[in-house]
Amino acid sequence: QVQLVESGGGSVQSGGSLRLSCAASGYSNRCMAWIRQAPGKEREGVAAIFTDRVTFYADAVKGRFTISLDSAKNTLYLQMNSLKDDDAAIYYCAARKYACYNEYMNSRALDLKEYNYWGQGTQVTVSS
Repeated sequence: QVQLVESGGGSVQSGGSLRLSCAASGYSNRCMAWIRQAPGKEREGVAAIFTDRVTFYADAVKGRFTISLDSAKNTLYLQMNSLKDDDAAIYYCAARKYACYNEYMNSRALDLKEYNYWGQGTQVTVSS
């Protein structure tokens, strides 16, 4: 049974940093992503990583967020720097059941529909 448990959320001032973690158990496919949902908005893909090295980012977070995967610890991370008010959301860790290192997923890396397992989420609050 796959379990994803996020941690590291909290409250931070605008311009600050946070690092989110997602501990995965029962999962080894190395196709994972961070998804967020702000109040009153739909969930959106933030960043994805395939096979530890291939990464994808939403335009809104490029240059500020870094996704990484420690395969030895089976833990996914999201380093968030220069946080803005718009980054405030619940952040979810997601994992894909099927293969991802292929042409099909290159254009769908941030598509929520492509991920099969989800964590409970961790709240990120950004204050001005």
